[in-house]
Amino acid sequence: MTATAAAALIEGDVIAQREGGVGVIRLNRPKAINAVTLEMFRDIDKALDAFEADPAVAVILLEGAGERGLCAGGDIRALWESSKVRGDLGKILWREEYILNARIKKFPKPYVAFMDGIVMGGGVGLSAHSSHRVVTEKTKLAMPEVGLGFFPDVGGTWLLSHSPGEIGTYFGLTGQTMNGPDAIHAGFADLVVPSEELAALREVLTRAGPGITSGEIRTLIETFATGETAGPVAAMESKIDAWFAHDRMEDIVAALQRDGSELALSTLKTLNEKSPRGMVVTLKLLRLARTARSLEECLVREYRAALEVFASDDFREGVRAAVIDKDRSPKWSPPRIEDVTPAMVAPYFAEIGAAELKFS
Repeated sequence: MTATAAAALIEGDVIAQREGGVGVIRLNRPKAINAVTLEMFRDIDKALDAFEADPAVAVILLEGAGERGLCAGGDIRALWESSKVRGDLGKILWREEYILNARIKKFPKPYVAFMDGIVMGGGVGLSAHSSHRVVTEKTKLAMPEVGLGFFPDVGGTWLLSHSPGEIGTYFGLTGQTMNGPDAIHAGFADLVVPSEELAALREVLTRAGPGITSGEIRTLIETFATGETAGPVAAMESKIDAWFAHDRMEDIVAALQRDGSELALSTLKTLNEKSPRGMVVTLKLLRLARTARSLEECLVREYRAALEVFASDDFREGVRAAVIDKDRSPKWSPPRIEDVTPAMVAPYFAEIGAAELKFS
């Protein structure tokens, strides 16, 4: 906390306050690795309203409380409980979350995200669309939704489809974790700053004056950055491009089987743990995202698909196995990729629900 801190605008699971020229938004559920709830999304939106209108706020800073990470994702347990009783939390939460994701992308003031530690799911949506995305040597970024019978949402299909080659397809289907440099290579982050330098960078940002440009903020961050831009997954890019360059899951699986290397078989084992239906839906979303004109277009498509996911047995089973019972043994329906029919996939792409996702 700096000497320039003002009284908090919002306190609780989100803390929002001005510190010098910075409008700080701190996710404040450290015991849950700052997993975000519907109420937290609403508080963040209110904070952005206040900071956008305040001429003394030159830059926004998103950070997470505690030592474990920025955000482990959304409140999956609450969504699971609502899905079980055919409730409407998914419809409400994802609508407000996705609109917030789009707002962050277009926010008129520089928006800096400290993506230190764990950054997953909903945490990606709050950070990876910002104008300045700072990762560290502790960053563990992932979109593991396919393992929950879901798909990479919060604009994840937009981000992954713009990764070089088939890197985004790989990360989206496997849910594998990116370190900081690989997050930069994949287009989810901009600069690596050592975690021990974040406090000093934060202090410099608080001295930002009104009207500071995004370019000037970038220059400030660069003075603390290591210059790393690619990690271990980038080194496998040629192999990943060959395996994942297909538009059908069956062909991706066949390519991995043909390769037969230890790395290919390890990747195949990872895919075999995921929801077959979730993978087929994810792959189609990623391919459609490649020709999308905007993040908003992808978010509308994701919202339609998410409503179908919320009603599905695979989502409830995936969350049960990973979060509720933690037995890691989901019984997917259907159990095999080759059993996923076009009729099963079609409802995820039906043009319904889009009217409820309106961007200002």
